[in-house]
Amino acid sequence: MLFRTITKEHFRKLVNGIINENQTIGPKAVDMDAKGNPVYQFVEVSDFDEMNLEYPTTYSSAKHYFLPFKENLSTFEFEKKGWKQKITYNAEPRVIVGLRAFDINGLLKLDNVLMKEKFPNPYYITKRKNTFIIGIDHEAPDDCFARSLNADVVLHGFDMFMTDIGDKYFLLINSSNAFNVLKNVTTEEITRKDEERYIAKKKKIENSYKTVVDVTGLPSLLDIEFESDVWKKWGDKCLSCGSCAMVCPTCYCYTVNESIDPSLKFGVKERMLYSCNIVDFAEVAGGHNFRPKASTRLKYRYYHQHRGFVESYDEPKCVGCNRCGRACPAGINPVDVIHDLRMEGGR
Repeated sequence: MLFRTITKEHFRKLVNGIINENQTIGPKAVDMDAKGNPVYQFVEVSDFDEMNLEYPTTYSSAKHYFLPFKENLSTFEFEKKGWKQKITYNAEPRVIVGLRAFDINGLLKLDNVLMKEKFPNPYYITKRKNTFIIGIDHEAPDDCFARSLNADVVLHGFDMFMTDIGDKYFLLINSSNAFNVLKNVTTEEITRKDEERYIAKKKKIENSYKTVVDVTGLPSLLDIEFESDVWKKWGDKCLSCGSCAMVCPTCYCYTVNESIDPSLKFGVKERMLYSCNIVDFAEVAGGHNFRPKASTRLKYRYYHQHRGFVESYDEPKCVGCNRCGRACPAGINPVDVIHDLRMEGGR
């Protein structure tokens, strides 16, 4: 990894140059919430000034640029003596600017599942490999607990990562692509003053995390509290809408549908993101539902994030962004759920 600094004006010119040549996605205000605060999303931008790199958080993650809500897996046409299928894995080069450390950590967790397992996902892989990622540090929103899950710092999974040190950015250069891109602008060697400002900013970011969640021994606690009344308490509130999984940077459950055109000449196979909280998620042929209760589905979502994933990859699936807590119309928040389990286990 290489370290440099770049002035904010030179970075602005760099990004505008990238925008002219590639699809570029960044954090942009797209709406206002009930309190009059801007709502940010990762959307395509046509100018650097459309973005706000000091955004608190986006409503949903950038996961959907790698795992779209709906994605055509293949198309097929029927012929007199059979049928032919067309599968396309190609993905155009693009750039995502402004990812936070926890969102990049979320992508690394998806990489473990979708790139490194026995049956890798070629659709995900092509999008991931053709995406240039520029991350940036931030001070944490009040309800973010990424530090509790060690997701507040990231050292790989990106091309370039920036920390605001006043009139310029401290750059971590993590790929040959980033090194080559930076040849188009002026960057400078790191000075002692830059290092001091960088360390001070990192400490300020570290101290900005106000929400702390004790996850010590959480996988074992989940096993102990498998029959806890906590699941019924929160499950009775759950609307089974799946909002939590849609905004989550690491949820990857899906369903597959095949549809035939009324002409009977062609069809399409589509994959759509789904949620383990939705009523029919565990329903099988014949109509039997292995998880008919919302409390059971909610419990297994937490088990996957903090128990099953830990067993497979030695780390939780959750990155502590708390988007699920903000998006939940029933007010279910992982901070409160884990706290209740701790209180139950302490009695």
